[in-house]
Amino acid sequence: MKSLVFVYNSNSGPISGLLDIGHKILSPETYQCSLCDLTHDAFAEKEGWREFRKNIGVPMEFLHKDEFEKKYDRTAIYPVIFRKKEDLDVLMSKEDIDKLKNLDELIEAVKKALPETT
Repeated sequence: MKSLVFVYNSNSGPISGLLDIGHKILSPETYQCSLCDLTHDAFAEKEGWREFRKNIGVPMEFLHKDEFEKKYDRTAIYPVIFRKKEDLDVLMSKEDIDKLKNLDELIEAVKKALPETT
């Protein structure tokens, strides 16, 4: 089964999570993860993203960068979205993600890539 792997430019764990929340609230313009910013508000996943994920019909995996590096034994420039077939291929680079202005643009970009993925 083909799937998508989303990797956030943030580490896992409660301390990192609290630091991210504080950063998003106090200085959102300097927050380092554009993918996090598109899919989450300061405290939770955005409803539109949650609905999209539930209804799209393609398996998706979401990892923090430390989880990704441990699981796949590789690094990348984060955030990044991979297409996973036999191997991982970059579907959207940090540069691509950084250009997106809002959640709707991310959803459209993912939908556009789906014919190549399924």
